[in-house]
Amino acid sequence: MLEDRYGLSLSTASAAARDAYVAGVDCILAATVGAERHLGRAIEADPAFALAHAALARAHFVVAKVPEARASMARAKELVAGATPRERGHVNALAFAIEGKPVDALAATHEHLAGYPRDAMVANPATGVFGLIGFSGRQEREAEQYEFLRRLAPSYGTDWWFDMAFSFAACEFGRLDEARMLIERSMAANPASGHGAHIKAHVLYECGEAGAGLDFLQGWLPGYEREALMHCHLSWHVALFALALGRADEAWQAYRSAVHPGGSWGPPLNVATDSVSFLWRAELAGQERRADLWREVHEYTQRAFPKAGIAFVDVHTAFSCVANGDTAALGGLADELRNRLSAGRLPAGSVVPLLAEGLGAYGAGQWDRAAELLGQALPETVRIGGSRAQRDLVVKTLAAAYLKAGRGAEAQALLSQRVA
Repeated sequence: MLEDRYGLSLSTASAAARDAYVAGVDCILAATVGAERHLGRAIEADPAFALAHAALARAHFVVAKVPEARASMARAKELVAGATPRERGHVNALAFAIEGKPVDALAATHEHLAGYPRDAMVANPATGVFGLIGFSGRQEREAEQYEFLRRLAPSYGTDWWFDMAFSFAACEFGRLDEARMLIERSMAANPASGHGAHIKAHVLYECGEAGAGLDFLQGWLPGYEREALMHCHLSWHVALFALALGRADEAWQAYRSAVHPGGSWGPPLNVATDSVSFLWRAELAGQERRADLWREVHEYTQRAFPKAGIAFVDVHTAFSCVANGDTAALGGLADELRNRLSAGRLPAGSVVPLLAEGLGAYGAGQWDRAAELLGQALPETVRIGGSRAQRDLVVKTLAAAYLKAGRGAEAQALLSQRVA
């Protein structure tokens, strides 16, 4: 029987289907262009190859093509009934996430990996800061993510995908020496990986090496297709590194060319949150408010995410409402968040409406009130998801509130603690 790159048997007799499937899976794991094309060739070579349909569903899902993802996954579920137990578990675990059942998806992932730890496509959705664990809303998710991958490590050796995923978990858990070693080894094995370049940028950010980060990304990005999954977000990292170095012109160039709505392509979640984050950070760094750019982002965010429910997006939406002076939209968001919290439909809990309230106070110039609310929220901000680099937006805003309230010593202590 034919096998995938991880030595797992596949229910197809077509070598062409197998080869195209392996290529497509690697594109998904590396965030490089070509997954849909390769998986389409796999299905053309063997229309009954269930795992190719499941992988195509995942490829659609990560770029927010949800109807297409669900259609492909429905076909995979039809075809997998006659396949091996491993393949049935594989499709089952991936299907839950695409069907909007993240709790069931994570439970099925743990169950499946207990028997098939090298099934990287099943492990992958549970990794990263936007994955099943990263968006779980749990306070301890960073430790949970690290432990999840630590247990799998003996099964992978020096595999480039695993090193990359484990590096990110180590980075977010504060194990920076380990993270650096793992991502350097991963990038040496697959230097074209978009996810790998992204995680290296995070490691350099956490190590305080903005110059090295900017040099790396400016040298690496020209070889990465603009339509690739991570191009928009990597450009955000370029803008942040440049801003930190005081190179504002380069920061704005990165934003205008590849981050804002209408710049380079990116999933709506990245476009909305990265645009908000950069514009707000630019102001905190002393740049004047660009009302036209804020209006563009606010309109995009309201259109792409008309309802609350994704905590990470909801917090960035609150920032956008404040910057645009849209108190009505902010009030509506806060009411919706409180209603979801009361109904038990807000996994990240009370920290989300608390952040919205704190940002509202900041926008109203109530600096002490903003500092009080944001300070209360800060210890649980991990629950909204996203990386430490992304959640620094809250840290920097709290520091700004302290400064505006004349509480400079508290601002300095907060920033010194984050740097340490």
